[in-house]
Amino acid sequence: MSRNRAPSSDRAESPEPDEEEVIERVKDALQNLRFGQVTVIVQDGVVVQIDRLERRRLLKTRTGG
Repeated sequence: MSRNRAPSSDRAESPEPDEEEVIERVKDALQNLRFGQVTVIVQDGVVVQIDRLERRRLLKTRTGG
């Protein structure tokens, strides 16, 4: 029995986000970020992924002496 089905993928296809939504998501990724990076992945002129990498710095405290 054969079915006419498109091959399944790991993620569901969704419509392209509009420009305002992308900007809001980038702003969210930047919010409260002190050390790190935000990477925007673009394919065929469309933002497909936003990654946030946060680094936490452990500062040494100076002791008198």
